[in-house]
Amino acid sequence: MPYVLALDQGTTSSRAIVFDDRGRIRSVAQREVEQIFPRPGWVEHDPTEIWSSQIGVAAEALSRQGLRASDVAAIGITNQRETAVVWDRATGAPIHNAIVWQDRRTAAFCDQLKADGHAPTFQAKTGLVLDSYFSGTKVRWILDHVEGARARAQAGELAFGTVDSWLVWNLTGGRHHLTDVTNASRTLLFDIHAGDWDDELLAILDVPRSMLPEVRSSSEVYAETSPDLFASPIPIAGIAGDQQAATFGQRCVTPGMAKNTYGTGCFMLMHTGTEAVASENNLLTTVAWKLGDAPTEYALEGSVFIAGAVVQWLRDGLKIIRSAAEVEALARAVEDTDGVYLVPAFAGLGAPHWDPYARGTLVGLTRGTTDGHVARAALDGVAYQVADVLEAMERDAGLAVAELRVDGGAASNDLLMQTQADLLQAPLVRPAVTETTALGAAYLAGLAVGVWGSGADISEQWAVDRRFTPSMAPAEAARRRAGWSRALDRARGWAADGNEVG
Repeated sequence: MPYVLALDQGTTSSRAIVFDDRGRIRSVAQREVEQIFPRPGWVEHDPTEIWSSQIGVAAEALSRQGLRASDVAAIGITNQRETAVVWDRATGAPIHNAIVWQDRRTAAFCDQLKADGHAPTFQAKTGLVLDSYFSGTKVRWILDHVEGARARAQAGELAFGTVDSWLVWNLTGGRHHLTDVTNASRTLLFDIHAGDWDDELLAILDVPRSMLPEVRSSSEVYAETSPDLFASPIPIAGIAGDQQAATFGQRCVTPGMAKNTYGTGCFMLMHTGTEAVASENNLLTTVAWKLGDAPTEYALEGSVFIAGAVVQWLRDGLKIIRSAAEVEALARAVEDTDGVYLVPAFAGLGAPHWDPYARGTLVGLTRGTTDGHVARAALDGVAYQVADVLEAMERDAGLAVAELRVDGGAASNDLLMQTQADLLQAPLVRPAVTETTALGAAYLAGLAVGVWGSGADISEQWAVDRRFTPSMAPAEAARRRAGWSRALDRARGWAADGNEVG
């Protein structure tokens, strides 16, 4: 039986999952990754820990299933997408911690770029808005703030990559510096229409082209692992950013199909086919994937920065729950929020609002408010954000989504899923295999080496766990969303002009 090893390097952990040729999980290993917060709004990871944890869980996952490297047909990689790593080409040593996608240190620089009139250029070429979320401005920050970095970059001594590039570099012993189109499309440096790095954008951000990886498709044999890692070399054959991989794993492969991943944040993608649909509602136009020599496929995307992280805050900040699993029971202790709204803008607001200066806001409190009301408002706050994104997405695409496929850790929360269906007034579908990010990476790699013959073969394996249908009257859903809009207005711009201090 052929096996595929998926490496899933995420924001909070590195995981490795072994799948068989029927898309079933045979083995899992996982290690947490330390979150580093040097200053408020700054988030970093240690790149060496990313690598050591990822290769460690890969070996552990194989061992747990009693597999040798020769039993593995291919490796697929999926990763946190906008996190930036810069390293020395000669030594392979990082010159700075990885700057994580959540990091907001370049918000003021993005504001300056907008003031200088560059936003339309970036949006037209990259499909992205000018925001510190993306990796291009993070690279610029490293070049400007690490002593000697710019001169070394101009001399060709430094390499930049998103986390997939960093893993491939280390998996191949520094022999290959590459990325795929999905990760490239999240940098602010890549023209998604031309399919190449863009010299005008590089000049605006002052990033030398020599730093950049080669851009390849999402499903092809790129290289083999270094001989000193495993007993025999394994082909590396699939790469996709985490949300694109999840979309592929959810089999949203025809225009109009959409999925939402409930992780640390929420990420919704709608497949738009081989046409890159320009957003008029503050969404992102992004590459969905490219399979070998086939035409590039595109998607609309909306990113919500805080989703599962709000439950972590209830646990670690407010300490009203002891584990994330307890939040559903606490929220069910009350019938509704009793007018309480929690806007979880702890790291600003993402799509479709894009306000880096928004901050978390809790409104509607009375003497009767309990921890149950706050917990329910926290879950509702996630669902409201997703509803805002889907509404914008439907306007851009000019169609209504027939169903929303869901995955990610919080998708196991039945109360949240039912609330989401009620607010969307549309069905939610949770698949039998919810590890869709790793599964998508495995499918991309397996397609390239023949474990699966076609996309149709893969789609036959997709199965439903549960379907959630709306149970709330449309008028009530509209009333609650109007209250959410009022709460959003209170959260906007809070940290602008020094309001956050004092």
